[in-house]
Amino acid sequence: MGIFTEAKWEADPTLPGRANRRGGSYWYYLPDRLTTLQVSISPQLSEEIAAVERRVLDLAQADGITELEDLSRFLLRSEAIASSQIEGIAPAAKQVALAEIGEAEDIRGISDAAKLVARNMTVVREASDSLARSQSVTVTDLEQLQRALLGADHPAVGIRTVQNWVGTSNYHPIGAEYVPPAPGLVPDLLEDLLSYLNGATHGPLVQAALIHAQFESIHPFVDGNGRVGRALIHTVLTRRGLTSSRLLPVSLVLATFREQYVAALNDLRFDGSPEAPENARRIAEWIRIFSRAVDEAVTQAEDLRAELLLLAEQWRERLEAFRAANSYTRALRSDSGVARILRRLAGTPVLTVKTASQIYGLSVQNASEALTQLADAGIFSTRSIARGTTAFIANEVLDLVTLSERQLASTQFDTRVSKPVRQVPRLPRS
Repeated sequence: MGIFTEAKWEADPTLPGRANRRGGSYWYYLPDRLTTLQVSISPQLSEEIAAVERRVLDLAQADGITELEDLSRFLLRSEAIASSQIEGIAPAAKQVALAEIGEAEDIRGISDAAKLVARNMTVVREASDSLARSQSVTVTDLEQLQRALLGADHPAVGIRTVQNWVGTSNYHPIGAEYVPPAPGLVPDLLEDLLSYLNGATHGPLVQAALIHAQFESIHPFVDGNGRVGRALIHTVLTRRGLTSSRLLPVSLVLATFREQYVAALNDLRFDGSPEAPENARRIAEWIRIFSRAVDEAVTQAEDLRAELLLLAEQWRERLEAFRAANSYTRALRSDSGVARILRRLAGTPVLTVKTASQIYGLSVQNASEALTQLADAGIFSTRSIARGTTAFIANEVLDLVTLSERQLASTQFDTRVSKPVRQVPRLPRS
């Protein structure tokens, strides 16, 4: 799906350590253009892809959750944490939820890792919402995604103008696991990728698979390629109408099968025509692996949806019992602050009076009274997070985030059957 090109790296005698001063030949990879790529898919694989696409649509159209934000924001948080896990960042779900609030008000004790994951949530949200509605995705859009992820002041923001590589020394690409295209080739490759993304040459899943692989091969940024590349999966699926605001935990599945994922990506980087039988097989194999990852992501999203529905029913029963025991004579109004917060609690598991007021359009007094009632009913716990500021925390939601992440780190999607294959958070105490 491209060609390897030899280049020379000049030795730098000023660097520390003999190994770091090396110069010599290395090979960078120049992938073929997507806009002219011919893809050969067997009838069997075509049927598999169509079945997965139908499952994604069915999930997006499922009834049962009052607010669409319930499942989508829950999955967004899980996806962001898992996507950052792939990069070696591992904050707890509660820290991430607090970091989300920290974007609007001062909160003490939030780790840098949690802040980074909260920014990652911004990236995925932008990819799924803003880009899905735009007429076309541009290079500027990609840079904005990266900026949201890394922060506007990060020195690596923008399309790279230097050679980068994966593996080996920090000082030279000789012997690297993978060397992306030379920086001068990146703008044209990105324009081709975006031209393909903005079209509909192939079906949604095939397009998402090829976009993700091509972006990883181009590696257009100095930093943030992996997370932006995974966010583009959601961009494609949303633009093509398979998902709306609901997000699939694709990164969780890819992280679990990281060896197969990386091997399949590397297998795509071959010399020669993509139409040669062996090379066509490699492309089809990558599409098959990607499609099955999406299929498993749908299964996990369905299971999480069922868990959230069960939690919501338990909360309603708990609240009714509390109100009955405390002589609340009036029935709970559906437009009350308590009811509005409870309906969307799965999507907003950590709130303060200020954030509840902003999110749900409540007065400060109504927000305070609603949160207090839900805490008294045993639905929220409370924690002081700044002088004069209390966080109301739905631990059951955050525990479910943690449990689902642990489950998805098992190759059998059940830690009782197979242990996690990557770093995961500890079991929740509750």
